Amino acid sequence: MPNNNASTERGTRAPHGVLPRLIRTVFQFYPVLLPVTLGCILVNAIVSSMPSVFMQNAIAVVEETFQAGDWAAASGRIFQLLAILVTLYVISLIAGICYTQLMAIITQGTLAKLREKMFDHMQDLPIRYFDTHNHGDIMSFYTNDIDTLRQMISQSLPQLLISAVTLLSVFCIMLYYSIWLALVVICGVIVMTIVVRYVSGHSSRYFLQQQVTIARAEGFMEEMMNGQKVIKVFCHEEGAKADFDKINDELFENSEKANRYANILMPLLGNIGNVMYVIVALVGGSLLLVGAPNLSLSGMALSISIVVPFLNMTRQFAGAIGQVSNQVNMIVMGLAGAHRIFALLDEEPETDDGYVTLVNARETADGSMEEYPERTNVWAWKHPHHDGTVTYTRLRGDVRFFDVDFGYVPEKTVLHNVSLYAKPGQKVAFVGSTGAGKTTITNLINRFYDIADGKIRYDGININKIKKSDLRHSLGIVLQDTNLFTGTVMENIRYGNLEAHDTECIAAAQLAGADDFIRRLPDGYNTMLTGNGANLSQGQRQLIAIARAAVADPPVMILDEATSSIDTHTEAIVQRGMDALMTGRTTFVIAHRLSTVQNADAIMVLDHGRIIERGTHEDLIKLKGTYYQLYTGALELD
Repeated sequence: MPNNNASTERGTRAPHGVLPRLIRTVFQFYPVLLPVTLGCILVNAIVSSMPSVFMQNAIAVVEETFQAGDWAAASGRIFQLLAILVTLYVISLIAGICYTQLMAIITQGTLAKLREKMFDHMQDLPIRYFDTHNHGDIMSFYTNDIDTLRQMISQSLPQLLISAVTLLSVFCIMLYYSIWLALVVICGVIVMTIVVRYVSGHSSRYFLQQQVTIARAEGFMEEMMNGQKVIKVFCHEEGAKADFDKINDELFENSEKANRYANILMPLLGNIGNVMYVIVALVGGSLLLVGAPNLSLSGMALSISIVVPFLNMTRQFAGAIGQVSNQVNMIVMGLAGAHRIFALLDEEPETDDGYVTLVNARETADGSMEEYPERTNVWAWKHPHHDGTVTYTRLRGDVRFFDVDFGYVPEKTVLHNVSLYAKPGQKVAFVGSTGAGKTTITNLINRFYDIADGKIRYDGININKIKKSDLRHSLGIVLQDTNLFTGTVMENIRYGNLEAHDTECIAAAQLAGADDFIRRLPDGYNTMLTGNGANLSQGQRQLIAIARAAVADPPVMILDEATSSIDTHTEAIVQRGMDALMTGRTTFVIAHRLSTVQNADAIMVLDHGRIIERGTHEDLIKLKGTYYQLYTGALELD
């Protein structure tokens, strides 16, 4: 079951080191564009801090002119200052346009590449990951988390950088003109920082909880959509509404609290900035009245040409702090999204230490096998040895278990001392109640999970030495739960062998008994399937899945209750196709209907992960044990 508690804890914990990793990731994607964009942002931010300097110079010129009376010379200097300022604003405008356009490319490109990386990495994850994580939560990586990352990269980080550069530039200009007035501003900044820490701390926590709750809501809705028929059959609409309302109310509470704190922050900072503006004006005016000496890096005396621009810088400084605090919540949410995305990318991929591969082969004159570059429909295991030699073993489908133990978690063993063999062409059936270990055994054959102890040999080769992709290529699997993909019927059948021609796909459908109903569909084999084949019956979907396994033409077939969803009439049709499909192939069959396994070469009766009986149908009937009781109805498979 999905570990929802772990997911919640992981989502609400403050991420550390995520921002540097995100920046490194973006830089890896765009090693040239990113520095150019940062340069444009810096130019834009620095220029936006310059008007106060020009204002001070202009007022100083007016003061000097007022004393000297030479207005003609003053107008020339003022126009010169204005020309320089206009030039800088044009440069800032160009830089702003460039960085916004480049950020659009970088943002969308980064998100596209991250989605590709996540999807590619997801294909390499073991089945265990999907068995232990809610599918709706996984979908949230591609929707909710990616969207928060988009807002952070495209808006919050550039604005944060602009505000930081503006703050630094303006503060340096303040110190250059008057340290006394800069100290007043610092006192105001301390008050603003305390307010920001308190309010943002609360809002950030609720924003993080909001993101986790959104993932839960998406997971719940995904389950409800998949189970809509079950909900209606059991009249559980009201219960589903109540469950959704509970999650939705939690989402509302977290979002309401997060936005309530976030919305109060800007008014508070705005009013503190106004108060700071008034205090700077009072202090500056008082210092001018008493003729107090000025302390500054420039050495300039305190004058009206310093106090007036200082008021403008005070408002600019307070505004920059407000912009920073306004982006904090979006950055926190974006980092939480990035933290979840990186957590997915950091999941350990499925390990594969196998080195034995499956190759096209042909038989030589002396009866041995050799690799052949063209398709021969004959396969062999290519087994390189430590001494440099290579041997070829024909793929026959001989599967043997030797004292196999297995547990999904180390502390709980679910298979105990399982030993069995299936010679090429034999049909081995597994019978037992739910949870007895039938499907688990087949999951070990295709190495969805690796055994804890014992050994499995395939054509005499230790299964751990075979590359997983080659191993699975040699197996055909029909599961109880059918999965059809969006596409035509022909494309869904060809999924079993992408190189198969249309005639081969049709032959596979005929073998499975699916050809008749497929030809009655509106467009026959070109009929489009959507929603996991929602326009087909469960039995028809299963027939297509069987045809998909048949077109792969593997030497080993695993049928996991493949006919459990098919009615009795359809089962008779399918059974004929299944018998033809199993001819000459090693077949492992899991079935609740004992009528489908009576002709098996060996029947394994399992109970709590142990093989308690084995033999043919006749042998087990004579034994009058568990199988006999199941067959006669004295016991039921539950």
